[in-house]
Amino acid sequence: MAALIAAHRMIIYLHGFRSSPASLKARLLSEHLSRQGLGDRFWCESLPVGPRQAIECVERAIRSVATPPVLIGSSLGGFYATYLAERHDLRAMLINPATDAARTLAPCMGQQTNLYSGEVFDLTQAHIDELMALRVPVLSKPDRFWLVVETGDELLDYREAVVRYAGARQTLFEGGDHSLRHFPELLDAIVEFAWPDRANPGPSSSGQV
Repeated sequence: MAALIAAHRMIIYLHGFRSSPASLKARLLSEHLSRQGLGDRFWCESLPVGPRQAIECVERAIRSVATPPVLIGSSLGGFYATYLAERHDLRAMLINPATDAARTLAPCMGQQTNLYSGEVFDLTQAHIDELMALRVPVLSKPDRFWLVVETGDELLDYREAVVRYAGARQTLFEGGDHSLRHFPELLDAIVEFAWPDRANPGPSSSGQV
């Protein structure tokens, strides 16, 4: 990676557990930004399995830009984005985030397979310990976050996220699933969130609080 990606603001997208930059949300956002002439302002790379290594990878990207980036994190990526937003005073959009990743992933210890690359890896107790160390006990500035959840998330209880991010901007959609089916409706609003000086329409207000 270059020492300085850009002087302008970037979106840094953090994928979830067993996911990758090939995920549908990452691809949809990348394509949308390209259509908006913002394709060079999107960073999304495969994150290492080890939580500490994943954080170090993203922090290198954060340090490589002159303007503070905006984070978008999905599931485990939302957990990472919360830690990084607090540590580096950044704004972050959280998509069906894991509020307590160590607790959620502890039952998954053992051999796992990446859903996109087919890579086989082991989730270990050391990884769970690293996740425990990354959890932010109290959010210092809840208003830096935008929480987006669907009530039909089959993997995570959306109500935990609603409580965890009290005071944040929150968008709740009825139904759906962990993949966030309403994500395509949010693409223009994401551009507006990252670059509020640009004139972009937001999503319909229905289904939001």
